[in-house]
Amino acid sequence: MKGIVFTEFLDLVEEKFGLEMVDKIISQSELASEGVYTSIGTYSFSEMLQLVTNLSGNTGISTDDLLLVYAEHFFSVIKTSYPGLLETYKDPIEMLASIENHIHVEVQKIYPDAELPTFVVEEKTDNSITMLYKSSRAMHHFGLGLMNKTFEHFNAKASIVLEKIKEDGTEVRFIVHKI
Repeated sequence: MKGIVFTEFLDLVEEKFGLEMVDKIISQSELASEGVYTSIGTYSFSEMLQLVTNLSGNTGISTDDLLLVYAEHFFSVIKTSYPGLLETYKDPIEMLASIENHIHVEVQKIYPDAELPTFVVEEKTDNSITMLYKSSRAMHHFGLGLMNKTFEHFNAKASIVLEKIKEDGTEVRFIVHKI
């Protein structure tokens, strides 16, 4: 997992819960990196899992809810760091439909060893999209948060239903309707 995901997560934890919480969740985790991350480095997903799990345990906030809030924070990082990417699109449905064939291609150019989830468009109209998410990391709530912020970016609203195909969350269907 790319280091920017870790550095931004710890920035968010510090902003929302304080530096003491950052130190606490790092101390509670068994991290090969010892909690020292660079945005361009690559780190084990198990480290992120430990950090999120320990934050959940210390705050009483579910990991799904933490991933949702984190994704909303991360969208602002994308918006600031890669504004041209978002400006390519005029509509949130169009942008979501291009995740696999454009956005992830661009991410791979910047981070060639990034391990990204797969998004398969099952059905698309001008006002709706049904997508299948597949990832061994089961971070579908991170995807949900990014989708929420995508609609907000375009000053649009949506109904997004998340349907678990596999109980462990490694396959999820997103049914999105623009309102």
